[in-house]
Amino acid sequence: MFRSLRLVNYRLLFIGSSISSIGQWMQSTAMSWVVLTELTANDAAAMGIALALQFGPPLILVPVSGWVADRFDRQRLLFVTQLALALTATGIGVLMLSGVMTLPIMYGFCLLLGVCNAFDNPARQAFVSDVVPRPDAPNAIALNSAAFNVARLVGPAVAGIALVVTSSGWVFLANAVSYVAMLVVLVLIRRDQLEPRTRAQGRQRFTDGFRYLRRRPDLVVLFTMVLLMGSFGLNFPIFSSTMTLEFGLDADAFGLLTSVLAIGALAGSLLAARRDKASMHWIVIACLIFGLALAAAVVSPGYWFYAVTCAVAGFGSVTMLATSNGYVQTTTTPALRGRVLAIYLALLMGGTFIGAPIVGWVAEAFGPRAAVAVGAVAGLAAGTIGLVRWLSTRGEPPLDTSALRVIQATTDSIPT
Repeated sequence: MFRSLRLVNYRLLFIGSSISSIGQWMQSTAMSWVVLTELTANDAAAMGIALALQFGPPLILVPVSGWVADRFDRQRLLFVTQLALALTATGIGVLMLSGVMTLPIMYGFCLLLGVCNAFDNPARQAFVSDVVPRPDAPNAIALNSAAFNVARLVGPAVAGIALVVTSSGWVFLANAVSYVAMLVVLVLIRRDQLEPRTRAQGRQRFTDGFRYLRRRPDLVVLFTMVLLMGSFGLNFPIFSSTMTLEFGLDADAFGLLTSVLAIGALAGSLLAARRDKASMHWIVIACLIFGLALAAAVVSPGYWFYAVTCAVAGFGSVTMLATSNGYVQTTTTPALRGRVLAIYLALLMGGTFIGAPIVGWVAEAFGPRAAVAVGAVAGLAAGTIGLVRWLSTRGEPPLDTSALRVIQATTDSIPT
């Protein structure tokens, strides 16, 4: 389960990412609560807009961000993006503490965070494959997911308590400090022990990732599932914050819900780390588990029943995401990995640009339970699409390295 940790570079990356992720989850929790309760009068639609501004740039900038991740040194690129994210968090914290933050200014910071993450996410995801050999990539990706979900367990709970006992601005400043760990790690990583980068033949273009996807129907189906989940299913900040108010509770209960969600998510990521390879049938099962859990959440009679459904939904969502990420990274030709990952992350995160305002409006107009129902339908629909694809191809041989070489050769021969 922990075999990738034997590598020095991966251990450094794992430690830095774990510390930084705690701060990011603290900020994410604080951001949702501040927009919902401090900058508006419980306006779920405003929170949907804030999420859309954060997740829209990865969708809009996908051709450029993927090309940048493949073209430039990822270690140096990550240093720049992590520093930019730290400065942005500092700016939010200072304005919150000074009492001059307004909703339009917060929207501007949300957009800036989205632009930074548009370049940070594909580079950070692809960099995992730079620090571990290809056979260890699924394990390393799943362990990253486990660390992310340990942070998801700790960060929101700490943020929830901090929001009750102190000013929200300190939560953003704490996140800014957490980025220092990642910046130090990026300096310490041993460049001579990184895996060799595969470069595409000829001129590298923005559109090569899309051309590659046309020859991969399995990835087209997977990306359709990811788009559904990212747009309408993974809106937990809206689900949990509005359901917290539905049950008449405060920020500490909201933070606890996010941490409970992380318990199931952590279990899903650790189970993914035990598997030797990522496969489509686990992705299908995970989507169906997610959809059924949210369907049960719709009829929750009380806070603790809803919390249990959150844990199950967390298990389903992270099993789906960790397995999908591993599948994409291990079956994609290395020369195009950054661009394909950028498309994957754009659909996952950028889908929120489409779905979050809709889900927020549904919560505002019809109540929190209706918004959760939208997420349940998205999960069940994604699982059904994947199930149809899996059943229709069960008799076909699995995609292997020889097939990948044919695809890569075809892709590399596209005229430039």
